[in-house]
Parts: sequence; structure tokens; C-alpha cells
Amino acid sequence: MDQDSLPVVSVITPSFNRVDLLPATLDSVLSQSYRQFEYIVVDDGSTDGTWEWLNRIDDPRVKVFTHTNRKNRGQSASINLGLRHASGRYVVILDSDDLLAQGALAGHVEVLDKNPSVGMVYGQGYAVDEGAARLYQLFPSTHQEESDPNRLLLDCYIVSPGLCMFRKSVISKVGQLEETFRAAQDHDFVLRIAEVSQIAYSGVECFYYRKHGGTISANGKLTRWQNGFKILERAAARYPYPRSTLRRRRAVLYFRLGQVYFEKRMYVKAIFSFLTCSLLDPRRAIDVGLKGAKRPEMSVSTIHE
Repeated sequence: MDQDSLPVVSVITPSFNRVDLLPATLDSVLSQSYRQFEYIVVDDGSTDGTWEWLNRIDDPRVKVFTHTNRKNRGQSASINLGLRHASGRYVVILDSDDLLAQGALAGHVEVLDKNPSVGMVYGQGYAVDEGAARLYQLFPSTHQEESDPNRLLLDCYIVSPGLCMFRKSVISKVGQLEETFRAAQDHDFVLRIAEVSQIAYSGVECFYYRKHGGTISANGKLTRWQNGFKILERAAARYPYPRSTLRRRRAVLYFRLGQVYFEKRMYVKAIFSFLTCSLLDPRRAIDVGLKGAKRPEMSVSTIHE
């Protein structure tokens, strides 16, 4: 195949039982002003008609895949299947309930083309309601990227891979998403990329995070924070993070566990988690607590911290 005919960008969407939300997601991709892309949608064993709906799409840019025997294997496995079929030199990973902003692909292709040392670029995003009306922006106007893995490990401020465009050669270097994680795999993924390449913030309006009824349950939150400890262990073994960074991140994880245990009325475990957090990093425990108590809906970190 002629190199000029290959897509520059591969957009990948994993989908499980989102037939009600997926059409808008698909439209946000297919309506991009930048045209040199392929759109890979991976159905993860849906039972709500998603697979049948996908197979009725008549657009050569859309490529539909599923797992063997249409098995449900989780979001990471679905994204990895998409990555194995991706032919673009850049990759966007967009959840099936989120939206790309107009100009997202064009803006970030330009950044990566001009900056070969950058392995990942991300832009401004907005939380939106079910009617796509803006609720709040994800980053303040003063936001700057320091390309420091320590900061990303501590604060998890890149709340969704949908904000990002990745250089596929860097993904090949760090490896695909961790399939044993059914939560927090996105944080692990962007962290590994930040450890081996430069990351950049473009300021380009690129992403809409749709808030809807399918919120994360208490059990889902518990899995996320428990996986956070595994991610921290792997990060410490992989990269020379200072001990202070690791200790402070561990404090945040115990704080978040305490919140979930309290929500589940597991008060003994909640108290133990809060006390452990305070011993590890008293000042950060207070800061995180105040931040969540003030206006949690305005904090990037309350989505995926």
C-alpha cells in the first residue's frame, strides 16, 4: 500500500453495552475536519445490540472488531486488540461515552509532527451533561505541563486517554495496556509513556467527558484505588522516583480507600486508611481532603486521581 494512502491517526474506541451513547461518539470522530484517519471500534461482547448496530455502519473509515467468540474481556484487552490492528503513526483512545471536539485531530497531529521528541500530547477538555452542554473545564487556564513523571504519578491529572494523542512508536516501546487491570489502567499507561518520552500540553480544545447515569459504583472505586497500589509498586520498580514521591502517592491512595470504605459503611477499615494516610503525609492528607470537600466537581483529580 502507498504510504500516502495510510491513515496518519488511528482512533480506537472500546465499547461494551453503549449502543445509546456510541452514535454521538462515532459522529464526533467522523465529523473531524482532519480526514487522514481510521476509526477502529472494538465491541467487548455487548448484549444490548451494539455489535449489530456497528455492523450496519457504512463508512470505509470505520473498522469493527470483537474478541474470539465475542467474549467480554475488558476495556484494556479491547484497546489492545485495536492497537494490534492500528496502522496510523499516531493513536487516539476514545471511550465509547465520550466525545472528540472539532479540531482535536488536526491540532494534535500538528504538535506531534513538529515535535518528534514528544510521545504524547494532550489538550483542554470539558465535562458535559447528557445533552453535551458544558459543565466545567478540566484544566485551569494557567495549566502548564512540566513533563515530569513525578507530578503525573502524584496527581493523575490526565483524567482520560481521550484527551491525548500518542505516538505509536512510543506505545511500542512501553507496551500495551495492562489487561489484568479492570480500573486505573489509563493512569498506568500514560505514566509509562511519561517515563520514556516528553509529554506536552497543547491547550487545544479536544475532548468532552460525558457525565451520565453510568457512574462508577463503590465497588468500582475500590478496585481503582486497590489497583493504584499495584501501579505504584510497578512504577517504583521501573523508574527512579524519589522516596518522598512514593510515600506521598501512597498517602493519597489510603485517603481514597478511606473514602470508599466510609461510603460502604466499613468504618473500621475507613479509620485505619485515614490514619495511615495521615501518618504517611499529614499535610497532603489535609490538602486532598479540603480539595474534595470544597468543590469536588471542579477538580480534575476527583475523576481519576
